[in-house]
Amino acid sequence: MGMKGKIALGAVVGVVVIGVVSANAGDNGDGGTSGGTGKGSSASAEREAGDKKGTKDTGKAEDAEKKAAFAGDGDFQVGSDIKPGTYRTTGNSDGLCYWERAKDASGEMDSLLANDNVTGTGYVTVKATDKLFKSSDCNDWEAVDEKAKGSPAARISGDGGMFAVGADIAPGTYKSTGNTDDSCYWERTKDAEHGVESILANDNVNGTAVVRISASDAYFKTTGCKDWKKTG
Repeated sequence: MGMKGKIALGAVVGVVVIGVVSANAGDNGDGGTSGGTGKGSSASAEREAGDKKGTKDTGKAEDAEKKAAFAGDGDFQVGSDIKPGTYRTTGNSDGLCYWERAKDASGEMDSLLANDNVTGTGYVTVKATDKLFKSSDCNDWEAVDEKAKGSPAARISGDGGMFAVGADIAPGTYKSTGNTDDSCYWERTKDAEHGVESILANDNVNGTAVVRISASDAYFKTTGCKDWKKTG
């Protein structure tokens, strides 16, 4: 399909904005912590191996009861085509999945509220004040319960994308080794709205990366990294 015309707002891998670290992040003693922005997507190591285009099974028990909320291609009006809420797409490859939240249907840059390119799994919260949700080259989106619990993994794919803390992965300290060329990017977030204010901490890493994921974090995003293993 080629490159998308719009890339994640203020979210370029390789650029980390210093000084936007929350008090929460500092208290948790995160390794390599620095506030800023980035891009991401997700799925656990065990889950990634079985993901295919269009696959809905993400390895969580409650997923068996879930149905696709809407297709991965199209423009959807919030309130009529789709309801506000948190949605997930899984099994995406090559970063071709692109979505955006917009305040109108003008198609102009000023209308963008948030967007992302997704590899693996992506979560996004569509707000009642949003007017349009656009999705291109993504697998189907399903509605998720942000309070649902799963079987948290202790080892996750370094290019898996976005993980729900407490459902996809367990809180704790994680390590990723052997990263090169600053291609490893991670991000801790407090929600799935994808604004700059959503980010608690992030970093681009060479060599070994260590990060502490707090139980109060909502999501952990990782792209271009070696696999993460829980060490404590």
